[in-house]
Amino acid sequence: MSSSVRIGDVIDGAKISVYQVIVLTLCFLIVLVDGFDTAVIGYIAPALREEWGLAPVQLAPVFGAGLFGLMIGSLILGPIADAIGRKRILLVCVFLFGISTLVSAYSPSVAILTGLRFLTGLGLGGAMPTCITLTSEYSPARRRMIMVTLSWSGFTAGLALGGLLAAQIIPVFGWRGVLILGGVVPLAMLPFLAFFLPESVRFMASRPGQQDALRKVVERITGEDWSARVILADESAPKSQSSISQIFNEGRAINTVLLWSAFFCSLFVFYLITSWLPSLLKDAGYDIAHASRIGAMVPIGGTVGAILLALLMDRVGPYRVLATSYLGAALVIAATGYVINDIYLLAGAVFLIGFGVAGAQNGLNLVSANIYPTTARATGVSWAMACGRLGSIAGSTMGAWMIGAAGDTLTFFWWLALPVLIGASVIFALYIIGLGKRVPMPSAST
Repeated sequence: MSSSVRIGDVIDGAKISVYQVIVLTLCFLIVLVDGFDTAVIGYIAPALREEWGLAPVQLAPVFGAGLFGLMIGSLILGPIADAIGRKRILLVCVFLFGISTLVSAYSPSVAILTGLRFLTGLGLGGAMPTCITLTSEYSPARRRMIMVTLSWSGFTAGLALGGLLAAQIIPVFGWRGVLILGGVVPLAMLPFLAFFLPESVRFMASRPGQQDALRKVVERITGEDWSARVILADESAPKSQSSISQIFNEGRAINTVLLWSAFFCSLFVFYLITSWLPSLLKDAGYDIAHASRIGAMVPIGGTVGAILLALLMDRVGPYRVLATSYLGAALVIAATGYVINDIYLLAGAVFLIGFGVAGAQNGLNLVSANIYPTTARATGVSWAMACGRLGSIAGSTMGAWMIGAAGDTLTFFWWLALPVLIGASVIFALYIIGLGKRVPMPSAST
């Protein structure tokens, strides 16, 4: 073997090790509590309204503040992760959203809860894209799609867990009990993450001073002695280029802008549904427990969809699968208003919405993690998600207005189908212009 080798060749040429499984598991757990804490406000909203005597529109700032924090966290912390490493940012983010969620349980007013949800969002916004980046960088090309999918599925699993646990906790301990759980768990995870979670091998390979630490990690992955070898980065960016400029250079501008559009539409609908569906169902006559369980079908469907769609994308490519998924979801959303009074048909429809929208969102994450180089990957993923957060802010804050302006649930769901159709059109446009043939999904060099 030669005295030097690129880190991508090392990861791609080795069998998946226990060490990589540990990284995947830890990222899954971080994303799981991220998902729980992201959606928790939607599940406790009916109880909050009841205890504090609030109209739905009065909770809009609480939803909007958390999602605005998510967007800011994605924009700021992604480039920082590219500069100082993935692990440090993850530890800071987990601490921030854990402590903020815990303190939120003791909020005496909507104003204070709004401020705390913003701080929670900052941590959540940095954690998710950094976990996706870290998982991608520890995954061999032949298994990257499924490994990133499994990591992302922690988010939808966390959303589902939030709904299921809220249905059990709120009747006994009230809405504050759900927030206490959402704060204590990530804080308890911190010592384990600090000890067991490694820095990204691809990030270390791009930093000459970290060769010794990199060799130790590679030895744990391969089971071989690397003391006499130099491990090179897969690519290096010109010193004059920032990670932000790299996501637009070398023909990536159109990729980036269209992906941002798809992220916006997808997360607009996803967060509107997860934020307002429990309240909508309560107003339609369902009790809080049933509303929470039906709401949990969105992330459950998303978890199943993420895995099945990833397997399908591996066979036929991402863009046709994603466009079809969004189109199918739009049709189901448009039909949901007709089954609002049948709990079983409604649960099935909500499951399919989660399958088509949240499942396809995972595909967008995979695309964003693979079209950018290591030196800009965290930035590319984070900024794409930040654009999605704009959609989530719009969706969560417009939910109350849309429910009122639509006048009835049938019209409301017809309106909700439109952004999903736009998302399908954007993905189809990417396929038509040939982007799907040029984007490496996955690539041995990324």
